[in-house]
Amino acid sequence: MQKNYDLVVIGGGPAGLAAAEAARKNGIEDIMILERDKELGGILNQCIHNGFGLHTFQEELTGPEYAQRFIDRVKGLGIPYQLNTMVMDITRERKVTAMNREEGLFELQAKSIILAMGCRERPRGALNIPGCRPAGIYSAGTAQRLVNMEGFMPGRQVVILGSGDIGLIMARRMTLEGAKVKVVAELMPYSGGLKRNIVQCLDDFGIPLKLCHTVVGIDGKERVKGVTLAQVDEKGKPVPGTEEYYSCDTLLLSVGLIPENELSVEAGVELSRVTNGPVVNESLETNIPGIFACGNVLHVHDLVDFVSEEAAAAGKSAAAYIQRTAENAADADDSTKNRIPIIPAGGVRYTVPSTVCAGRMEDALKVRFRVGAVYKNCYISVYLDGERILHRKRPVMAPGEMEEILLKKSRIQEHPGLAGITVKIEDR
Repeated sequence: MQKNYDLVVIGGGPAGLAAAEAARKNGIEDIMILERDKELGGILNQCIHNGFGLHTFQEELTGPEYAQRFIDRVKGLGIPYQLNTMVMDITRERKVTAMNREEGLFELQAKSIILAMGCRERPRGALNIPGCRPAGIYSAGTAQRLVNMEGFMPGRQVVILGSGDIGLIMARRMTLEGAKVKVVAELMPYSGGLKRNIVQCLDDFGIPLKLCHTVVGIDGKERVKGVTLAQVDEKGKPVPGTEEYYSCDTLLLSVGLIPENELSVEAGVELSRVTNGPVVNESLETNIPGIFACGNVLHVHDLVDFVSEEAAAAGKSAAAYIQRTAENAADADDSTKNRIPIIPAGGVRYTVPSTVCAGRMEDALKVRFRVGAVYKNCYISVYLDGERILHRKRPVMAPGEMEEILLKKSRIQEHPGLAGITVKIEDR
């Protein structure tokens, strides 16, 4: 049996909720949110620490509190949702195949789709760490769920590999629960987390952070007994003679996040080689007309406030697409016309969006990006072909923190025939 909707939102986390709310407020009534978990809110339900909502609500909230604000908004607007529902397939024609226990396998035909599936953690299998596979090795997110939602302690003597935000937060959380976190090791010469988390989660508790180090061995067959760390060279290869052994019963892995884009690939969505998320235009629309992406499925964010802001923009764009195509079906497929590429250069790894069309832009467009290394006393510059229109000083930029610039529609329209917009880092 097939049901028809104006908009189907895949994912009921912070991105999906904010996108659905924005679409409803912009005139779309026929919306369905599909969520595979047993409750709305996504990963925020297990993030019981504070620090959320400072941008969105101008107050400090925990993850569940932040999620509940948007859950209440969605319910207040009467937007329907289905829980415990797994989406199995998406087609280019915007047909969604899903299943749950109540309805079995069913299909939804949508005029527009918003991808908001979030991301997952990179597993141990992607790291090629030698050793057996004993108990006591967890991803940091799994350990977070066990401690915060299930009431289980993974272990008492802990080593953490990776200094992403989840790893840093779990170093503090495990310490507060009585465990001894012996060290946090990071392969790169810089931390992958926010500076405030390094201070609040490591420095405040006297937990050492070893940069340019990785795990080269795991001791134990039934249960982890210890791990061996080693320093790495500029190519990431272990340096012989630098090995250090740490006895422990738990190894937590915080080694990166991967956007959940298996469904996107099946639909033919083009992915970025840098972010592993969809390539989108100024409307956060993918290469397939009517399919939009936002949140961590698009690129991994550092703050959920930015996820909500981006998702609201996607919801507004999806609403405009639905209304536009209702008036003129031929207008749906002009997303490739007059495309101007945004070119990352000089240390900028990627930009979101990747292209813009001046005719479809708002008066000001927020472009977000990350850098590939730590830069101090430098400038963010933006060029329209050869003309520099922005030169903003930044005391420090790091890969763990997202950067942003504003592109003004009026400036782009002053350059007819514009070939490209370059965003780069310059010394002066």
